[in-house]
Amino acid sequence: MTSMNGPQNLTHKLLGAHLMGGELVPGEEIDLAVDQVLIEDATGSMTALQFEALEPERVDVPLAVMYVDHNVLQIDDKNMDEHRYLQSFSARYGILYSRPGNGISHYVHLERFAKPGELLVGADSHSTMAGALGMFAVGAGGLDVAVALAGYGFSLECPKVVGVELRGELPGWVQSKDVILELLRRYGVRGGVGRVFEFIGEGVSALSVTDRGTICNMITELGATAAVFPGDGRTREWLAAQRREEDFVGLAADPGAPYGETEIIELPELEPLIAKPTSPGNVVPVREVAGTQTVQVCVGSSVNSSYEDLATAAAVLREDIVHPGVEMTVTPGSRQILDTISRSGVYQDLVAAGARMLEPVCGPCIGVGQAPSAGVPSVRTFNRNFPGRSGTDGDEVYLCSPATAAATALKGEISDPRELGDPPEITPAPSDPNMDDRQILDPPEEARNVQIVRGPNIVSPPEGKPLPETLEGRVVIVVEDDVSTGDMAPDGALGMSLWSNIPECAKYMFRRQDPEFHDRAMEWGGGFIVGGHNYGQGSSREHAALAPLHLGIRAVIAKSFARIHRRNLISQGIIPLLFREEDDYERVNQGDEWSIRGVREALDAGEQTLTVKTDGGTQIELEIKLSPREREVLLSGGTLKFLRGD
Repeated sequence: MTSMNGPQNLTHKLLGAHLMGGELVPGEEIDLAVDQVLIEDATGSMTALQFEALEPERVDVPLAVMYVDHNVLQIDDKNMDEHRYLQSFSARYGILYSRPGNGISHYVHLERFAKPGELLVGADSHSTMAGALGMFAVGAGGLDVAVALAGYGFSLECPKVVGVELRGELPGWVQSKDVILELLRRYGVRGGVGRVFEFIGEGVSALSVTDRGTICNMITELGATAAVFPGDGRTREWLAAQRREEDFVGLAADPGAPYGETEIIELPELEPLIAKPTSPGNVVPVREVAGTQTVQVCVGSSVNSSYEDLATAAAVLREDIVHPGVEMTVTPGSRQILDTISRSGVYQDLVAAGARMLEPVCGPCIGVGQAPSAGVPSVRTFNRNFPGRSGTDGDEVYLCSPATAAATALKGEISDPRELGDPPEITPAPSDPNMDDRQILDPPEEARNVQIVRGPNIVSPPEGKPLPETLEGRVVIVVEDDVSTGDMAPDGALGMSLWSNIPECAKYMFRRQDPEFHDRAMEWGGGFIVGGHNYGQGSSREHAALAPLHLGIRAVIAKSFARIHRRNLISQGIIPLLFREEDDYERVNQGDEWSIRGVREALDAGEQTLTVKTDGGTQIELEIKLSPREREVLLSGGTLKFLRGD
């Protein structure tokens, strides 16, 4: 614990300034006041429906913004119905509404709303990007966000703080994407669980705000809670360029501040890195896979579609063309960035080189468009390459920096950009970016008469039930390590049209692992899910908890859980349990009959273990790792029932 009287790291300063309950001791539950809430349309409908179930009159946070950046393909009427619902919901309850095409939520929020010193909760795992501006920004499930919107605050397990000292400056052709890939190389996709990564040292000043945004966005791929950069001169420059200099607050760790762990990154020693299929943690130097033939290159997404990122790609390709064997797409992060690349000549350079320019939305990063061929490398500057996330089963997606992606597009094979010679000059951005906020709609002051538009696909989610004394059923499925929420709730164009309708969404749960899962769960009346390590990694989508709730799943037993998904299960009344002995995972088979007795009594008494009795006569010991409040929530049947006192 950092003493409130001694030197403090920046993370504890931010948390301490918002602390409503608990102590800043790693592992202890803390309650936090919320300044800002970010919602996006993919998770927005469930957030909105559950907010309505709390029956508030208006949102009770200083700022809330709804972004439409995921569900934009509109291959049928479902997406537009969802837009109309979210727009009318936002108007009724006092939420700013960023219209389709205005930009990807994380970039627009960084441009127009993020402020040093404030605390943001976002219904998207990559909401951590706002940490680039000296905020504590954390992703959460839709119900936790709805609760924050209603003024109840936000609670989480107090994280351990990792001080990451950056030394020196990045060499030519090495970018901030390589910094976060280096951390992924060191930690993998599980090593950041329960941690905040705070960046310190003289190397920090060498990184722009968008450089920092890249790192903060992808910190969630380590399983981390958040990432924090100081509020410094680069922060002030960014806010001044956005005509928001009055929002600047100088923030930094105190000299000699303690950290739970430390890392040192010598920036001059870094080289271009790349994550191989099919995990962001599968990182190697680009030179090790150079020469791998590639048929697709995609630059953009919420993590690498800043002006500097796109200008780098354009400079590499200027006066040349994309390799004939490669299809290339480029996605600007916001309408402001689109305007900037248009006025600087970057847009024209990219088009002339043969890149296809996409609108500023999430698009191919979430599998909406540009699905690659199966079994053939696709090189992308995105944040995730989980199996099938691109929209293609059997995809081979690599993740890298814009410089590496552009060199690859030029050569037709994965290429180390250092082989291109000296880095090119980047066209300076116009000094007066166009500040046009007309596509962010203000809610009316008097909104009681606003009619919320509900299409037929806007379906209220199931509500949890109080835990019974005994849990009985069959093991419906046993899945491997690192199963993502994208495996539980469908990605891509299909998923985008179903996320507001849990019964339909649930039909695709575990479709990659076992297409029969849904029908079997329905036939068996629910039961148990058994998983490996890092169960539920990736997106914050609570559909991965709502779908099993709909299917009658009352408990998930795993070796370990990803932070957000574990919390989503609890919020929906599904108990997450851990194997006391990891080897017991190997003893479990699909179809096993299980009985877990004394569940309510154990939770109520604060006990730490439960015992499974199987139909084969064996016993398996399970660990209950829950805070006192989480126990109360589960006994009530989920957060909604807990807060309403049902």
